[in-house]
Amino acid sequence: MHTKVDADEQLRRVIEATVMVSADPLPAEEIASLVGVDVDAVDAACRELANAYEDEGRGFQLAHVAGGWRYQSHPSMAAVVEHMVREGQQARLSPAALETLAIVAYKQPISRAQVSSIRGVNVEAALRSLVARGLVDEVGRDPGPGQAIMYGTTPLFLERLGLGSVAELPPVADFVPGPEVVDALEQGLRPLVD
Repeated sequence: MHTKVDADEQLRRVIEATVMVSADPLPAEEIASLVGVDVDAVDAACRELANAYEDEGRGFQLAHVAGGWRYQSHPSMAAVVEHMVREGQQARLSPAALETLAIVAYKQPISRAQVSSIRGVNVEAALRSLVARGLVDEVGRDPGPGQAIMYGTTPLFLERLGLGSVAELPPVADFVPGPEVVDALEQGLRPLVD
């Protein structure tokens, strides 16, 4: 026996079905065009679904990341999911790749030579690894001499960090020691003079 499904319920079902099968975060505009409804109605329905999942204490959530909606495990399940994923996980990013990724994220668009200058070492291998993993990509060319390739982060980078945009990255100042720490380090590095 079929029961009649109202328009709101049908919209929620479409959201669940399309977000579930989408490989990337699904923009509200795309869902709205599938159903022929207003984008604001889709966003409102997504927020209602997200709140309902939270209220029900589900192990997953509907999250807005990288300009779209996607299902992901609930943050409270991080330890369990991390344990499960570690078993078959690819090699992690090397410290060199992580440093390179941080520089690209905060300074984009940026050329390979500029990243190398900041790190003080050649970053070609690290940058190549980040491009291969889909975290960094070419975003243009420098208009100056040589027209160097400029790099920036990708939507996958935002998705992996759960960010809507790079503007949501924490301020760099949060990771830089204060002047008193720098002074103390310098004092400790000076040779003792008799």
